[in-house]
Amino acid sequence: MNIEDYILQHTDPEPEYLTQLNRETWIRMLNPIMCSGHLQGRVLSMLCKMIQPVHALELGTFTGYSALCIAESLPENGELDTIESDDELEEFILRNFEKTPFEDKINLLIGNALDIIPTLDKTYDLVFIDADKREYEAYYEAVLSKIRQGGFILADNTLWSGKVVEKVHQNDQQTLGILRFNELIATDNRVEKVILPLRDGLTLIRKK
Repeated sequence: MNIEDYILQHTDPEPEYLTQLNRETWIRMLNPIMCSGHLQGRVLSMLCKMIQPVHALELGTFTGYSALCIAESLPENGELDTIESDDELEEFILRNFEKTPFEDKINLLIGNALDIIPTLDKTYDLVFIDADKREYEAYYEAVLSKIRQGGFILADNTLWSGKVVEKVHQNDQQTLGILRFNELIATDNRVEKVILPLRDGLTLIRKK
């Protein structure tokens, strides 16, 4: 047994619909590693229960696993807007949302997040960023003004498989994007922040 197996054995199990979605993601998708998975999913669910967001926003739906983890923990009047750029995933995502009790809490938006965010007439309590790493800085600036004081941003993949402490090739735009984002957050006095070494790095950001 390794430490990850031990952690999962002592963590709540994921709901059956998430187990099925994870399995289908690994069978059907080219990059299934992008799926949040059991441990991170339970962390998202727990954080959401702590924050109790009425309005939540996700950038990067992929197959919908993380969206469902957030939706399951929303208060009764809570709702989630989730943005996915790949229109070929729309049918797959919606079909899996329909298998859960949370379909009515989730609003799937297909398109470029940087185009859609300015059109959202809401103040959010929680934003989860897990989309194109090259655009993390732009996503952050776009959503910060739409988050209430005391609201939270969760940014995924901020340790990027350890590449953040390795020599970076100038054509590696994904890693460079994460590095720029991490430096921006570290020096931004508008927010409090902490990086958790969970999976591929999860940064918790609180707007002052």
